[in-house]
Amino acid sequence: MNPFLKTPSSKCDLFMNWKTIFKRPYDKRTTDPYTKTRVILMNGTEFENVWFSHQFQRNTLDNNVRRQLALIRRSEQQQQKLLCSLKPADETMLEHTIGYEQLAVDLTAHLAKRTRDVNLKTALDFALLEDFDHLYRYSNLLKMESGVKAENLVGHYTEIMPARPTIAHHRHPYDSVRFPDTRENPPIFDVLASNVITAAEQQTMNYYMNVSAVYPSEYGKKLYQEIGMIEEQHVTHYGSLLKPTLSWFENLLIHQYTECWLYWSMAETEIHPEIKDVWKAMFEIETMHLKIAEQLLKDYEGKTWQDVIPEAEFPAPLKLESNINYVRQVLENTVDLTAKRETYVDVNTLDEDSDFFEYQRRINGDTDTVMSHVVIRDYISRNCRDYRYETAPNPIEELRNYTSDNICVGRRITDDCR
Repeated sequence: MNPFLKTPSSKCDLFMNWKTIFKRPYDKRTTDPYTKTRVILMNGTEFENVWFSHQFQRNTLDNNVRRQLALIRRSEQQQQKLLCSLKPADETMLEHTIGYEQLAVDLTAHLAKRTRDVNLKTALDFALLEDFDHLYRYSNLLKMESGVKAENLVGHYTEIMPARPTIAHHRHPYDSVRFPDTRENPPIFDVLASNVITAAEQQTMNYYMNVSAVYPSEYGKKLYQEIGMIEEQHVTHYGSLLKPTLSWFENLLIHQYTECWLYWSMAETEIHPEIKDVWKAMFEIETMHLKIAEQLLKDYEGKTWQDVIPEAEFPAPLKLESNINYVRQVLENTVDLTAKRETYVDVNTLDEDSDFFEYQRRINGDTDTVMSHVVIRDYISRNCRDYRYETAPNPIEELRNYTSDNICVGRRITDDCR
């Protein structure tokens, strides 16, 4: 499938009315977990496109360009509102969060398994362990506050257990910036992967920031606050991988192409009949957006789509599925890694005066105030052990203790860890 060669359906309308913009929500009890994660992913993709368009508009004087951007943006806004309507009202903020973290784990693993670029793969594997640990922290809060087992929400497709502890994720901002992609014509999958993961993490960051303000318990407010800071760190981490030399018009084309591939992927892999129809309809709309972006590129820069995406045939569809063995492999091999500027190093090799340790001392000096640790500690005190769903013992021996939350793995700082 090459979307540039596709003619949008004659039945496709760029705009929806109030009847078509609202769809029947999925049933949180019977819907497959990966249908829920697809909805989250595409909501985040639409958000990224809308805000990229706003930034483009603010950086051009040409009102003809601004009008075309406004046209696409209004359509994207309607698409996002439709996607929001798919979430049922009885799905709590915390239950929805489990979907966010399952998406983060299995999307990141899928992309990491498919890329052949070492820089991109290492970045994906590094943050994968952190999102995996976030799933464990939120799952314990969910069980503590409502008695709901997150293993049922993730359909037993994704394990729930500690990884690199969240307390170890807090790094100096200088250490969140990676090397950008400077290849002249990188493989299209790498372009798609870096754009998709950036949008997904950005959506997570925004959701956690908003939930932190309204969550009904202090436990939740503080946990969302803490993990939301890590998600911002992840947005910097992934966003710095993007190719910085693209023009605004080239970037617009990449954004619309990415959406086309994602909606096509969702339609190819969806098992929920009604939502599958949504993905098909959204794909048709995106091909119209792509045509507008293609024309703008031609009119204002004299370039064709081939100049930006030489090989535009879609790679195999993105597939959200279980990645238990892959996550375990990454956990076993990289749990002690941290970042040092653009590189990744074993935390045990850092000097005591490194930026990582200095930042840890300033932010996490009093571990009793770090909510990701407090939630697990307090859950254990009430239930004699933590909550987890494992298919086998944790690959890291120090993380197998059910009755104590390890805050030293990936951190090894202060007297607590010696």
